[in-house]
Amino acid sequence: MLIRRIILSVLIIICISLRAEAIKIGLQTNQKEIKIASSVYGEIYDTANDKLLYQISPMKVYHIKSKGNELAIIINKKEVGLKTNEILIRTKTQGFLCAKRAWYRGEFIIYNWGNYGATLINQLPLEDYLKGVVPSEMPSRWNTEALRAQAIAARSYAVATRAAGKHASKGFDLVDTTADQVYGGASAEKATTSRAVDDTRGIVLVQDKRVLPTYYHASSGGQTKVWNSGSSFLKSVYSFDSGTKKNGHGVGMSQTGANNLAAQGYNAFQILNYYYKDFKFAKLSQNWNI
Repeated sequence: MLIRRIILSVLIIICISLRAEAIKIGLQTNQKEIKIASSVYGEIYDTANDKLLYQISPMKVYHIKSKGNELAIIINKKEVGLKTNEILIRTKTQGFLCAKRAWYRGEFIIYNWGNYGATLINQLPLEDYLKGVVPSEMPSRWNTEALRAQAIAARSYAVATRAAGKHASKGFDLVDTTADQVYGGASAEKATTSRAVDDTRGIVLVQDKRVLPTYYHASSGGQTKVWNSGSSFLKSVYSFDSGTKKNGHGVGMSQTGANNLAAQGYNAFQILNYYYKDFKFAKLSQNWNI
């Protein structure tokens, strides 16, 4: 059987030096108004001078508006100009911020782009971000090794996309939809998927010291493919999801196939070695997180 040809590999740990910055996820763009809340007391700062502008109360909805070249906040039904086009919102103690009817870890940044409206960004450590991605991309009840493979693939994709500057002109690194990776914030987190992220902390796929954008999809219906332009780490293989309707672009790891392989006893590293080629496993330096 083809599966017997999978070559077991030894995890090679390489230290990759990256700047100690949080990852920035674009949650909303081109908005006239953004609604936010906090589970605990929070603060709004002018990011230009780190000046405290306003203190927010727990479990209260605040409306931040795009107003000309600056931002404004609605307080007691009155519009108050903040005299800045960029604010940072954070909790005073451990807690969560709310937007889009979901709770998020980390901080919010709101930019005002004038005629283009306001942009809401969730800024948080990479590993915390992944805890909101893995259960949004793969059922949390699936096999542990499939969840671990998904965590590594999602981490690699996030780091590579950030490095490529795909959304840099908009002030963030990735979006929270299938245009990048689905991200549901803390509201999406599950114990099984959070454990998979912790178990694989920092592990990515690299080639020539470059983190790879490990594309993945729900199912191929029998065979994976590569982009027309080709890529040295992608290959077309039997996807181990035959009998399943094709769902997604079909490039890279089949999530359904990964779960089927895991059910047959293969671990996360073997699964990733099957779907990708000519790479090494590496571990990010610990200073990635703030």
